[in-house]
Amino acid sequence: MRHTTMTVYDATGRTYALTRRPDPRIADAIDAALHGMATVLNVGAGTGSYEPSRTVLAVEPSRVMIAQRPDDAAPAVRATAEHLPARTDSVDAALAVLTIHHWTGLERGLAEMARVARRRIAILTWDHAVFRRFWLVRDYLPAAAETDARLAVSLDRLTAVLKKPAVQPIPVPHDCVDGFGGAYWRRPEAYLDETVRAGMSMLALTPEPLLRQGLAWLRRDLATGAWHTRYADLSERSSLDLGYRLVTVDLAN
Repeated sequence: MRHTTMTVYDATGRTYALTRRPDPRIADAIDAALHGMATVLNVGAGTGSYEPSRTVLAVEPSRVMIAQRPDDAAPAVRATAEHLPARTDSVDAALAVLTIHHWTGLERGLAEMARVARRRIAILTWDHAVFRRFWLVRDYLPAAAETDARLAVSLDRLTAVLKKPAVQPIPVPHDCVDGFGGAYWRRPEAYLDETVRAGMSMLALTPEPLLRQGLAWLRRDLATGAWHTRYADLSERSSLDLGYRLVTVDLAN
């Protein structure tokens, strides 16, 4: 059974604003996808990361997340993607950033985005088929990989629902400042920080006992230098494709 966004973030989102800050390079990709859109509705808006200045309404079901929004952020209402509190064709674009995996009804939520938006839909998500090869979940935390698989909306399913979607890979910079699941691929020590893990759904929703041994192995490999030897090639990479994808649809097509 899929967790609801309200349940997830009321329980695990209390420190979200500390670790989930927008990365400017990812923000640039989202801004480019929304170029020319004068009004935006942000669905599953959370604390307001990646929220364009043209946002006229933010929709978020969790009180905990809304409470962490900046004072100058767009007005936020408690509601879900499946029942957007906006008129038909009331905004130029609807945006959803790393949220569709928490919706209880994907098709209904996407239909609602298409209903309220006149021109464009933009969705940042990830492809588990790529992410499952990430060293953290492949080699250390297989239980988190299972959680990720349960959470993930397959890219095939998402694109099958949408009409003529464009899919853009979003590589993760080595110094990414947004602490989502793959952000620290070149800074592995961060995954040992409980506060950092609390901001990642795949880790926050995996029972701690199932992570304990893998985290101990990671701590040991970092102390001995084994991790740096095994993944030496990563030190030469400035970014890495971990399956994050920006999916856009022009509704006029």
